[in-house]
Amino acid sequence: MDTSTYYGVNSGDLNVGTRMAGPRIEVVSIQIGQPQQLGQAAAEDPLDRPWTSAIFKEPVDGRVWLRAVGLKGDAQVDRRYHGGPDRAVLAYAASHYPAWAAELERDDLSPGTFGENLTIAGVTEATVCVGDRLAVGAGVVLEVSQPRMPCQNLARKLKVRDMVKRVEALGRGGWYLRVLNEGWLEAGQRITLLARPYPEWTIRDATRAYKTRGRDSAGAARLAQCPALSMDWKDRLSRLPVS
Repeated sequence: MDTSTYYGVNSGDLNVGTRMAGPRIEVVSIQIGQPQQLGQAAAEDPLDRPWTSAIFKEPVDGRVWLRAVGLKGDAQVDRRYHGGPDRAVLAYAASHYPAWAAELERDDLSPGTFGENLTIAGVTEATVCVGDRLAVGAGVVLEVSQPRMPCQNLARKLKVRDMVKRVEALGRGGWYLRVLNEGWLEAGQRITLLARPYPEWTIRDATRAYKTRGRDSAGAARLAQCPALSMDWKDRLSRLPVS
């Protein structure tokens, strides 16, 4: 009998160790990228001025080795907000792409457009939780560490001035993962949920707690106490006084 674990439609519907009715969760595409220098010094539009980023990710053909610090061949520029053990891999929901294509009226959006390493089918920010432990392929184990809050480089890349605000308003930022067990990754691999210790902290709810930390410091403090949350977010949230 197939006992693979699937995500339910709602986070509360999931029972670890039980196959749930719903979409199959799998890696649709894998992307890596290196820093690029872009823009022009004489540009009048701020979006076109010089900037350096590794947000331009290209799909990988075949398998790629996943290390504790990320995919082989991938890099980040601003290590304050990207990369490191707590943010080794950026994941993004494949289901967001058709919605963005319609809303932005564009036909040039494809996996990697949002700077993600893993484009994943079957889940979104509403069904992924901080602390979820995931098995991928034959031996890779990942753990969800925090939501992704996009920076202005996404607006520069897509040439959409208010792109960051749109992403935040719609809750389509993606999420970061830490690597608990290294191994080979390849598009088409199934993702299995091994554990969900903190079902109260979906990526959507964690994002909301972070964004409202100035008005609801008590909620921010509760999120900061989540053991699986990245050290960076814990540090930022813990600095706030409890309301």
